[in-house]
Amino acid sequence: MLHIGGARTALFNYLFAKHNNGKFLLRIEDTDRKRSTPEATAAILEGMEWLGLTPDAPPMMQFERAARHAEVAEEMVRRGTAFRCYATQEELQARRELGEEKRQAAKADGISEEEKASLQAEAHALLAPYRSPWRDGAPPPSPDAPFTVRLRAPDGGERVLQDGVQGTVRIQASELDDLILLRADGTPTYMLAVVVDDHDMGITHIIRGDDHLRNAFRQTPIYEAMGWDIPHMSHVPMIHGPDGAKLSKRHGALSTLAYRDMGYLPEAMRAYLLRIGWSHGDQEIFTDEEAVAAFDISGINRAPGRLDLDKLGQVNAHFLRLADEERLFQLLKPYWETEGSIGEAEPRLRKALPHLKDRGTTLPELAQSFAFLLAKRPLQMNKKARKAVSGEGLDRLRRLRDVLQQLPDWTAEHISVAISTYCTAQGLSMGQIGQPLRAALTGGLPAPDIAPVLEWLGRDEALGRIEDQLAPD
Repeated sequence: MLHIGGARTALFNYLFAKHNNGKFLLRIEDTDRKRSTPEATAAILEGMEWLGLTPDAPPMMQFERAARHAEVAEEMVRRGTAFRCYATQEELQARRELGEEKRQAAKADGISEEEKASLQAEAHALLAPYRSPWRDGAPPPSPDAPFTVRLRAPDGGERVLQDGVQGTVRIQASELDDLILLRADGTPTYMLAVVVDDHDMGITHIIRGDDHLRNAFRQTPIYEAMGWDIPHMSHVPMIHGPDGAKLSKRHGALSTLAYRDMGYLPEAMRAYLLRIGWSHGDQEIFTDEEAVAAFDISGINRAPGRLDLDKLGQVNAHFLRLADEERLFQLLKPYWETEGSIGEAEPRLRKALPHLKDRGTTLPELAQSFAFLLAKRPLQMNKKARKAVSGEGLDRLRRLRDVLQQLPDWTAEHISVAISTYCTAQGLSMGQIGQPLRAALTGGLPAPDIAPVLEWLGRDEALGRIEDQLAPD
């Protein structure tokens, strides 16, 4: 799936590229063959398409370039910046386990400070980033021994990254291991593949999650080993839940497409995701054009952003009100048709749509606000509605029906005047006639002002609903 955190990162890349008249490129990193399925790829592409983040070239499939990645690794071996390592997985696992045993032993009671310090030093050496004994040209254990290809990590000193979001970040070279570039079966690792692909794709800027910050230090030596330009990197903080904890399912949906299915508009998701961890003055909501014009890496905050579903609802409601009515009608139609065709109700729905666009924060919520227009005759009346069309209420409704039948123009304006005139003539308040009239027209379903409701229903449907309540059982 396309996680909403990944979607925000993609949005940042997209806006940065468009702001600088560059190209927004997409790569499907599918070197992990167990996790990379056609269905997974399709879900990512569908999520990107729904969000409107269309790449400027067809997506690159990373695994298809495995031969090119291996070619670069062998070139590094020839240059002496990579080497063949004959350590087996079993040996490395045994090394880690021994290091963990030493670390636990150093915590035991009854040992001297000297023994404790010795065990801690041994544990540290065994658990430290792996530096292979073959990095300096030691011969293989046998002519046909299997091997991996490893990067010859920088030998010492400080490594510095000038990050677009995090600023100047420093680590010691001793913290880096001789990372594997080619596995024993000859397939490339992710670390090698991304660097080769970034170079071959002409990538100049990378914006990604700060969970990759350490990877930047592991990847830059590969660029250096090949004499390639290093892209400018910006590492963006994660999105957290409202409680400040790492985002998880308990905070809400994680998949971008889940928000589509919940009834959010893509432009609302773009506008909302943009403001999680990025700001530009006091402006809260941006159109696509405004976002492209304003976006810059300097506006990205170092602190994690927080998911706020109430705020997302407000942003979505804003864009629902702005939406083109034909598009909005087509988006709402599947919700209206859950129990069959909307049929003859379509003109009523279309007429009411411009006036009811502010009655929901999501598509299903908005669709529900039209329920009174879709109700089938005779209406199912709730308890309060049944009471309103009994006794005096029913008599008043009958006399009003006679007035409405005579109206030459069935518009909200004329209907409102007719009802007001009727109330004055009968000595009634608007509430005394409004309650039974609303009950007859809606069955107790929520609805706005009564005169527009009568207009949207149309003369025949509105009078028919009133007649249904006046007819003897």
